[in-house]
Amino acid sequence: MPLVDHHNRHIDYLRVSVTDRCNLSCVYCKPRGKVRLLDHQGILRYEEILRLVGRAASLGISHVRVTGGEPLVRRGILPFIGRLCGIPGISDVSLTTNGVLLSGMAEGLRAAGITRLNISLDSLRPERFAEITGSDAWAAVWRGIEKAETCGFHPIKINMVPVKGVNDDEIADFARLTVERDLHVRFIEFMPIGAHDRWHSDACVPADEVRAVIEREFGPLEAAASHGVGPSRNHRVPGGKGVIGFISPITKHFCSTCRRLRLTADGKIRPCLLSDTEIDVKSPLRAGCEDGELERLLKFALEIKPERHFIAESGDQCFTRTMSKIGG
Repeated sequence: MPLVDHHNRHIDYLRVSVTDRCNLSCVYCKPRGKVRLLDHQGILRYEEILRLVGRAASLGISHVRVTGGEPLVRRGILPFIGRLCGIPGISDVSLTTNGVLLSGMAEGLRAAGITRLNISLDSLRPERFAEITGSDAWAAVWRGIEKAETCGFHPIKINMVPVKGVNDDEIADFARLTVERDLHVRFIEFMPIGAHDRWHSDACVPADEVRAVIEREFGPLEAAASHGVGPSRNHRVPGGKGVIGFISPITKHFCSTCRRLRLTADGKIRPCLLSDTEIDVKSPLRAGCEDGELERLLKFALEIKPERHFIAESGDQCFTRTMSKIGG
């Protein structure tokens, strides 16, 4: 039975950040040159993560998404995922990646138990990709996407964050990927997390504007089935093989159906992505706490999980943590 918070939301999904390190430096994720990385002792050990997930599973968590930073840069990630998939009660483990290392690790991920992937990609133009990410790795990412298709991952979700004046002229190009390929392209509104040197509300392209751009190019979209109970509102280009999703945390928040908790790489439970409230679990873990204490902290996270975020009331405030440290 899933955990239920004070707002009658069933919480069965834990996003687990395994590292704050990344081989890209995307402008909307972390201000370049301003992020201090955790040292070896600062991040949770795999054994600590597995223990916490085990207690969460005993309470009703059944879905886990592995995130970073970039999770594939952490040594030993494939054996860890194999152990994670084997925890009793965990029925689904997925992964979010930037795709740079994916082509060489896709087969290992499938063997470890991953069947679903989210791949972050914010430009289909190699030169612009380099401007956004600080890396010329676009070709490596595309090879990773093609390898994931070959390996049979499904769904393969491509996450694109449109930012005004940066990449919003590529919206139709991303939508076009779904015409001939069974890809799920999801347009996610730019959020005020960490990118203090880039964030302002006018940079966010509302989901309704994104949809309007796509429909001018392809005509009215058709409704498409949703996979799971995530926040994406799914549609399809008429006759298209893939899916187009809209995720609108800013303009049409989905707080009333939120089913998530987050575990940061440095051992904090974060009840809400868009709130800096966190609960320390690393200290109790390293102090040798009993399982009951971990369960108490997980339940406490539900008690303080807010009913909704307050971005509309906070103006252009940007939250302290970078996305690379929270775990997307």
